[in-house]
Amino acid sequence: MAMTAPDIERFIREGIPGAVVQIQDLAGDGNHYSANVVAAAFKGKNRVQQHQMVYAALQGRMGGELHALALQTSVPEE
Repeated sequence: MAMTAPDIERFIREGIPGAVVQIQDLAGDGNHYSANVVAAAFKGKNRVQQHQMVYAALQGRMGGELHALALQTSVPEE
């Protein structure tokens, strides 16, 4: 069963407290999403580490319930 945009957002917010998350369904099929995640927790981490944090927040759902996720991460501007 595919994940919904609100489910993806909830998992990321729960896994990365304080994150600002924007999810977009790219194909309208519930299987291909993009996520823009801005979080202070990313400070000092490289892009790969930031993406790993998001994947960890999704608790193993990538490739199963969540087919494709185009991911952009950043630290909030101060």
